[in-house]
Amino acid sequence: MKVTITKNCMGDRNCNKLCPEVFEYDEDQLLSTVKFDVIPDQYADVVRQAAQECGADAIIIED
Repeated sequence: MKVTITKNCMGDRNCNKLCPEVFEYDEDQLLSTVKFDVIPDQYADVVRQAAQECGADAIIIED
């Protein structure tokens, strides 16, 4: 699974709070970023949850 955060990111940090192991906040760009090129399997479910809960629909998942 690969995850991308689009420019639609509002910087509300919900994904960071939900899964800090995968998402981090870039203070310079004021948006969230993904720590991995390929998401470790143990985080797949919570990453999907973060994408579903993203108010800006900024989290794109590629299986």
